[in-house]
Amino acid sequence: MFPPVEIMDTTLRDGEQTSGVSFNAREKLSIARLLLEELHVSRIEIASARVSKGEQQAVRAIAEWAAAKGYADRVEALGFIDGGVSLDWLGTAGCRVVNLLAKGSRKHCEGQLRRTPERHLEDVRAEILAAVDRGMKVNLYLEDWSNGMRRSPDYVYAMLDGLADAPVSRFMCPDTLGVLDPYDTERFCRDLVERYPSLRFDFHAHNDYDLAVANTAAAVRAGFHGVHVTVNGLGERAGNAPLSSAVAVLHDRLGRTTGIDETKINRVSRTVESYTGIRIPANRPIVGASVFTQCAGIHADGDSKNNLYFNELLPERFGRVREYALGKTSGKANVLKNLEALGIDLDEAAMRKVTERVVELSDKKEQVTAEDLPYIIADVLRYDPVDTPVRILNYSLSLAQGMHPVATLRIEIHGCAYERTSAGDGQYDAFMRALRQIYREQLGREFPMLRDYTVSIPPGGRTDAFVQTIITWEMDGREFKTRGLDADQTEAAIKATVKMLNIIEINYNDNGC
Repeated sequence: MFPPVEIMDTTLRDGEQTSGVSFNAREKLSIARLLLEELHVSRIEIASARVSKGEQQAVRAIAEWAAAKGYADRVEALGFIDGGVSLDWLGTAGCRVVNLLAKGSRKHCEGQLRRTPERHLEDVRAEILAAVDRGMKVNLYLEDWSNGMRRSPDYVYAMLDGLADAPVSRFMCPDTLGVLDPYDTERFCRDLVERYPSLRFDFHAHNDYDLAVANTAAAVRAGFHGVHVTVNGLGERAGNAPLSSAVAVLHDRLGRTTGIDETKINRVSRTVESYTGIRIPANRPIVGASVFTQCAGIHADGDSKNNLYFNELLPERFGRVREYALGKTSGKANVLKNLEALGIDLDEAAMRKVTERVVELSDKKEQVTAEDLPYIIADVLRYDPVDTPVRILNYSLSLAQGMHPVATLRIEIHGCAYERTSAGDGQYDAFMRALRQIYREQLGREFPMLRDYTVSIPPGGRTDAFVQTIITWEMDGREFKTRGLDADQTEAAIKATVKMLNIIEINYNDNGC
């Protein structure tokens, strides 16, 4: 039986290197609480030393909270090989675990630090011992380790040989530039595990080739004890391994345990999204808005027949529910699934009409939501006479700069066709003027007065689905309302108007054209 994989979340440190992301002290403490108390990650990395006084205050607030909760050894911060300056900064803030940043490749050591490997090793050992003297626990990053293993493995081995007996809890191996693939990752990680069986290793992935999760899994497969992730994959350039996907892969594909409470993943992701302002892509696995939404009707039908389209990533695992999109590809099965969730039962004829209306709306826009469905049902079924005496045959609405809108209308009333063109103050006004002219001049009849006109998005609806127009009419001293729904406001108003015409014409029969 394998031991649990340690999940170290670095959203508050490496994730804050995302362009445009900066957490204030309150947000950092809030996220730290969510990560440790709700998600139950093993450890968190919360800051880099020497950034600012505000950052030091944020570290102090988290360190004080963690100490009171018994989490002090699970809160870490990045420090540097700088003669104790970082250690003083972190010690003043109350941080008890430092992740020292050493060089993991000969190129970085000699090119950036201008040090020989031997001199750098001496500096690192001195910093480790200084941290221990301050009562701190030490983990060690080997920056650019992946390129070190590719181009100067002798340098990496020399560093580990020279530090194997040092008081270092974990050696942390970053793919700093995101250059690894799963094959090299597993090979390099297995090499270290076999060479240094007494040492504890973490893997830190970057996502430049979109391989961060795969590389993370490869490192665990090779025997690494811990992995680093961020919420929503935040991080420099293309980001780090996203916590949600990494955990799911470790659980499902490798059969490993992590201690993570999967049901809290979505909530934490949404909280971090709100703090950063960086939207989660709709198709991001686990936490994206669309990933548990079936769009094709055949999938909804298959789900009703022994869950034919389910996999291990059940939405309930992650505090979510499966949804069935309402659109032109959804069909009756998707409508039925949504009706079941709403507790609405319709007969076959009504189902057909509602499905046709959903498809009609979706042809014009992207998607109708489940919350919109009751309003569509009400619109379709509230007034649905078998024979409608009034039908719009054609209409054309035109709008040109500096000119009044013009409407041309061709309408059938009790089997007789009428046509009229009129200008107005708006497109709907032009339509109404043409209609009134037909009634007053061609039919010689009174036309209802429009008393009120309101346009709204149904509660829970989306502006890219449809709007509803409710018009209040008065005729013969009686007021009544009609409603139209459409993706276009003017068309919604026209549909409400046609419903009004059918109401007043239903009891009026004139067979003369």
